[in-house]
Amino acid sequence: MQADDWRRTNPRFSPENEAKNLQLVEIVKRVAERRRATPAQIALAWVLAQGNDIAPIPGTKRVRYLEDNAGAVNVRLEPDDMRELDALKSAVAGERYESSMMAQIER
Repeated sequence: MQADDWRRTNPRFSPENEAKNLQLVEIVKRVAERRRATPAQIALAWVLAQGNDIAPIPGTKRVRYLEDNAGAVNVRLEPDDMRELDALKSAVAGERYESSMMAQIER
């Protein structure tokens, strides 16, 4: 990562946590391959499957990624896919943000 990359302060990208989290990425890639989708589409399709009161808000700077993200609405996750992806929630290593940012959440 470059010196100014914000992920340097993110606990999920610390060397020990990044290695663990990359193993989870491989599971998402497996599901993507089965569904003939991209990993991003699988992640967004999983969020969409959480209910009508949940909406993903992906960010991108590139039109090609926007188009790829939009393809998530066409991905149909099977119950086995959902179980596999749901299990990843509790396996993520590291806090979402560093401690000072975490303190700002839901104050």
